[in-house]
Amino acid sequence: MRPKRIGLTGSIGMGKSTAADLFRQRGVPVWDADAAVHRLYSIGGAAVEPIGAIHPQAVGPDGVDRSVLSDWIAQDDTALKKIERIVHPLVAQDRAQFYENADSDMVVFDIPLLFETGGDADMDLTVVVSAPADIQRDRVLARSGMTEAKFAHILSKQMPDADKRARADVVVPSTSISETADHIDRIIERMRHA
Repeated sequence: MRPKRIGLTGSIGMGKSTAADLFRQRGVPVWDADAAVHRLYSIGGAAVEPIGAIHPQAVGPDGVDRSVLSDWIAQDDTALKKIERIVHPLVAQDRAQFYENADSDMVVFDIPLLFETGGDADMDLTVVVSAPADIQRDRVLARSGMTEAKFAHILSKQMPDADKRARADVVVPSTSISETADHIDRIIERMRHA
């Protein structure tokens, strides 16, 4: 029997990474979309050569330089689509391989843009991690190098939290670790008995 698929998402600063760690601590394999992109961009990663072919300045001794890509995207309206045409199929391939190799009754797919990319259609259960806006803001602004302007820009690129919560099968509050852990335990029980 194939593992059940849990799609995990949440806006920046909502506690999604903490929720993913709680799943891992309970023995549930977690595929992380951001980590997959990092692997693809690292030396020897599958995205390095094709990115270098369309924007040679973006590839350096450590693989793909994300800051060069960001600058390119800011200056060229076509850049993001070109990058996505390369990266999205590679990420999908990485995700499929993870699923095929999973030896568990369930797996978690940690995908920041789960709803935005239509990835929720492939899931057996969608989970949104959420916290009040003031807690979210405090968490994000406490990060190194974060500014109000950067935070506002990131939020403008993400589906609003209220919309994510409305689309989710389960909303996990993240005002405290114990509260989040209780909800994760309930999700695991629910999936084992579904």
